[in-house]
Amino acid sequence: MPVPFIMPKFDMDQEKATIISWAKKEGEFVKFEETVLTVETDKVAIDVPSPATGTLARICYKDGDVVPVTTVIAYILKDGETLADLPQADSAPLSKPASVPVIQTVVAAQAAPVNATPVAARMAKEEGVDLSKVVSSGEKITRRDVERYLVNQKPAGRVAVAATPAARHAARGKGVALETVTGSGPRGRVQVADVTAIAQSASVFSVNGRESEVIELSGIRQTIAERMQASFQTIPHIALTIEVDVTALENARAHLNQLAQKRGEGRISTTALLVRIVAWALERNPYINASLIDGKIHLWKDVNIGVATAIDKGLIVPVLHGANHQSVRQLADALEDLTTRAREGRLGLRDVQHGTFTISNLGM
Repeated sequence: MPVPFIMPKFDMDQEKATIISWAKKEGEFVKFEETVLTVETDKVAIDVPSPATGTLARICYKDGDVVPVTTVIAYILKDGETLADLPQADSAPLSKPASVPVIQTVVAAQAAPVNATPVAARMAKEEGVDLSKVVSSGEKITRRDVERYLVNQKPAGRVAVAATPAARHAARGKGVALETVTGSGPRGRVQVADVTAIAQSASVFSVNGRESEVIELSGIRQTIAERMQASFQTIPHIALTIEVDVTALENARAHLNQLAQKRGEGRISTTALLVRIVAWALERNPYINASLIDGKIHLWKDVNIGVATAIDKGLIVPVLHGANHQSVRQLADALEDLTTRAREGRLGLRDVQHGTFTISNLGM
């Protein structure tokens, strides 16, 4: 029986993930735990490995789709299995949107089974073709037979622009006229990526005639927006500004950097020193290193300090775990590593989890 490829749940509070890109295509052979696609949670990008060894089949979602966790996104055909072994849409372990094309050897609207290849059946479903009307050039109806049928049809009986159902849905949602889109699919069929490219590059005019570029709010930027809104709606805000003489702090940093230079080590930033100072303070003030969960105060035993870091997509908060048990040198090295990986998009899930306190440098 084919192995369902399920969108994993990486975090306890995770509900969905966005597919960034597929590393493998339908029909390709994949090995167990080999990376098949990359997804983005509300925190980081993560490579998703194959749950089994076999042939990747029936990819149900495209790049850019937001998929609920535990949803079947594809199948792995084991040795000896074929597309005929895949479950029907209504008997799949988990449901998915009706707009997702499903490979079937029979079109549901037909009264009698029609012998067709899976590719031909999918194309017929996308184009709204009744396979019983397609003349076969061999034992089975093939993709070329469906294409020949479409070419011979009168325009009045078909939609003027060839496009996948998902592309039509995207075009309606983004207000893009399919007639203006050049398709990159077979025979010029419009794909979702074609619609997205037009939508992102097109300029629109507001009611007052001003020109603007419209960018979809998604991924990390959407998460930032949602959490900022929730923060202002649910958390009491207190602003406190204090002027501090940091002469001694700067002298200490200069001395530490002199030692670091002699040892051939990296420089120590003011942020690394502040992390150590804050960690020291949190150990002695446990009610600040705490969370209110379900009406109960949780005094965290770990002091895990997040440092807000600017990246191209917005803001992310890598976490220095056990900061109270690390030296300034260790914190400086760990902070440099986390910051570099954050800006290169290489953070792991653990790197952004379980923070108990966050600091941010607004001095710039």
